[in-house]
Amino acid sequence: MNKGYWVVAYRKVGDAAAVKEYAAVLVPALGKFGGRMLVSPTNVVTAKEAGLQQMTIVVEFDSYEIALAAYESDDHKKMLPALGSGVERDFRIAEGV
Repeated sequence: MNKGYWVVAYRKVGDAAAVKEYAAVLVPALGKFGGRMLVSPTNVVTAKEAGLQQMTIVVEFDSYEIALAAYESDDHKKMLPALGSGVERDFRIAEGV
């Protein structure tokens, strides 16, 4: 069974404090799904080639199916309003090799 990953780039952040609040409640909620934060919003990201300098997170799950379930979970849906309207994300759920 291949691992699953959330790969999220924040294109626009209107309120950095809101993102920090979201991250603070996200980590414990991900624990219910065995999610492990590999890259946090505070880690350094260096953009290369056509990449954009954006805050990025990467979360690892034991399977792609679990990664999908975590995204669709009621817990995650309840947290999304904490981001506010000033956040635009490029959110991808990817299956590992």
